[in-house]
Amino acid sequence: MPDHSQAVVPAAIEALHLPAHLDGRAGSNRAGAGRAQIGADNDIDAIKAWLARFVDTRTTFDSYRKEAERLLLWATVELGKPLSSLVHEDWLRYRGFLQDPQPAARWISPAGRKFARAHPQWRPFAGPLSPSSQRQAAIILNALFSWLVQAGYLAGNPLALSRERKQRAAPRITRYLDDTVWAEVKATIEALPRATPREQEHYLRLRWLFTLLYLCGLRVSEVIGTTMGAFFARRDKLGVQRWWLEVVGKGGKPRMVPATAELMTELARYRRALGMTPFPLPHETAPLLLPLGGKARQMTRGGVHEIVKRVFEQTAARFHAKGDDYATEAARVMLASAHWLRHTAGSHMVNGDVDLRHVRDTLGHVSIGTTNTYLHSPDDSRHTETEARHKIAW
Repeated sequence: MPDHSQAVVPAAIEALHLPAHLDGRAGSNRAGAGRAQIGADNDIDAIKAWLARFVDTRTTFDSYRKEAERLLLWATVELGKPLSSLVHEDWLRYRGFLQDPQPAARWISPAGRKFARAHPQWRPFAGPLSPSSQRQAAIILNALFSWLVQAGYLAGNPLALSRERKQRAAPRITRYLDDTVWAEVKATIEALPRATPREQEHYLRLRWLFTLLYLCGLRVSEVIGTTMGAFFARRDKLGVQRWWLEVVGKGGKPRMVPATAELMTELARYRRALGMTPFPLPHETAPLLLPLGGKARQMTRGGVHEIVKRVFEQTAARFHAKGDDYATEAARVMLASAHWLRHTAGSHMVNGDVDLRHVRDTLGHVSIGTTNTYLHSPDDSRHTETEARHKIAW
């Protein structure tokens, strides 16, 4: 076992420098000479070669890098061996580690917060992985090792001997905010101070962000990757002007999200505070969400997650202040993340009797067929129903 007396702290892969005995050049699972189809001669470069295939899809790239990075760090820090020396028994130990990454100070971010990758408090984990996240990690790492074998970098795949049983899908979504918690989240935002221009800007940005996440059901990656110019208006067959937001989701799939009157009112409120026109102009490049100060630059996913997490923490404090009867609500909102708002949007739409097909298309769970590109009447019906039944009601 490695000596941890020097308080070894894992680092992000781009800043990681491994000693020669851990970098994989002499890994026991390295393929024989003459088989390599990639130029990498160490484990970090081999992982980077694999990740390069996904660089055009940021969400996939980040997810795959995270799992490869975690295993690399665990192998070198906890086992004291390179990734390219791992055997099947190591994989079984790692699966147990994912259920409870210990010691927590070395592996888990303080209070489960997300820090920038270069931040000294960055850690590979926010906490133990759920069963579904453990299965996802196994799928990604199996793909990594299979590719490294195919590329002639490794002799074998230590995960190939495992039989990963496919679990039944959960019967219902559980990671969402019920009406009581959601109402308190909105109350938290409404209670924010607004005495100074900066406080007012902070309040309006939070109000806009939560409106966007809830009414549109967006992922954080879609919030930061979409510009104001993605809003557009068109008239339906009755001559009613309707606003839409065009979003590019997972796998580069575009979808149109109904921009309801509530959403456009909040957008206009937010833009006016920044000295912008109430509604976006065509081809406008400003991001949907701007840093405080109004600088027209894209925020990071970690930054947006941190903003949302702070609101949830403040909401938990409000529940605690109500007394012990609200301990369950306080604990639940502390577990929540920005993605819970997407699930909350879907759950509230379905329970509000929005047509399931419309919910599917708004959230982008299934790609829209080519025919629907030309068939506008279903889109207009979806807009009308979303407008009537799905409101944030500040």
